[in-house]
Amino acid sequence: MRIAVIGAGAAGCFCAAELSRRVPGAEIDIYEGGAAPMAKLALTGGGRCNITNSFGFVKSVAEAYPRGAALMKGALRAFGPEDTLNWFRREGVEFVLADDGCWFPASQDARQICNTLGRILRQGGVRTHCRCRVSSIRRSGSGFLLRAGSSEVQADKLIIASGGRHSSAGYSFLDGLGLEIIPPVPSLFTFCVPNSSLNALSGTVAGNVRLSLIGGNISSAGTLLITHWGMSGPAALKLSAHAARLLAERSYKAELSVNWLNCNEEECRGLLSALAAENAPKLLSNARPTDLAQRLWEHLLARAGMRPDMRWGELGRKGLNRLTGVICADSYLMDGRWTHKEEFVTCGGVALPCLDKSTMECKSVPGAYIIGEAADIDAITGGFNLQAAWTTAMLSARAIEKLEKNIVIQK
Repeated sequence: MRIAVIGAGAAGCFCAAELSRRVPGAEIDIYEGGAAPMAKLALTGGGRCNITNSFGFVKSVAEAYPRGAALMKGALRAFGPEDTLNWFRREGVEFVLADDGCWFPASQDARQICNTLGRILRQGGVRTHCRCRVSSIRRSGSGFLLRAGSSEVQADKLIIASGGRHSSAGYSFLDGLGLEIIPPVPSLFTFCVPNSSLNALSGTVAGNVRLSLIGGNISSAGTLLITHWGMSGPAALKLSAHAARLLAERSYKAELSVNWLNCNEEECRGLLSALAAENAPKLLSNARPTDLAQRLWEHLLARAGMRPDMRWGELGRKGLNRLTGVICADSYLMDGRWTHKEEFVTCGGVALPCLDKSTMECKSVPGAYIIGEAADIDAITGGFNLQAAWTTAMLSARAIEKLEKNIVIQK
């Protein structure tokens, strides 16, 4: 059996490594357009490789996967986070769990994961062809004919692990298969908030906010980092993932609302009333909610129109309401997005109804499997995207192994 894997990223290399063990007689070739395999994997998690997530801080699979939740819910039962960790542990990799549920190699080095997969690929005789982009695929008998670089190659099975594309044109190599492609748009990015007083607070962290897209009924909670360009951190990245298509439709111009304490107005008013009672003679700037940094607190006081020399005892009912309103619904205008190219994630790709959700095989193209970001599956930040890569890769490897064993038995 000849198996062609398109893409030498996390999904493609993991699938090829697993296939080299499950189907030992197979000839496996990986075709990669870039200069080296697993280049993006080596950069994940700031070079530490956030390999998966405990899922302990998400209420549902849909919270982690804005697209592909229904497929991933069943797929994770077949190969989930603990299965991923155990797979790599058997290869000698140890892991540590961060407070936010993210799993990292104990070495804190993504290259350990890349080297582990590379070793298995070499041991299994998998051939990796870099700077060899696949430009077209067409059916050839019961298999496939690929244009890879300047050559045409035959394959009996096809694993498409090409990752996310920046535009629909990036999927043109699949035209010969007749698959439905969901146009890609950016998914994980931070928010540009230009010409705002917020920019002066660059480097300030708010530990637990609720960030909402006004007019979109979409929100996220978590840490917010204020930057020189606007808003970053988990709260912004989560919102960008869930609102990816809506923000693209709006040309990345939107109104954002920040609840700086992630509480309702009644809770906020009670907190501020208690501060006022305990600190009546003090200036407003000298007593603040413990979860708000001093610079941020002074910024919010100014947003609420509070005088710098006002004391807590002078706040009054109207002042209390104004301050509560700013803390619970502080609005800013987003104008553009900011992203780091090496961590670029998109939503879009091969439409999920085209695929068998238990095997990732194309329903209309038997023998072709779509895994990782090549399918319309993407997640919030925190190791969930890599888990989708490991999971979908394993589903397809198991399916090909089962098919090969059935063929052998029939013979």
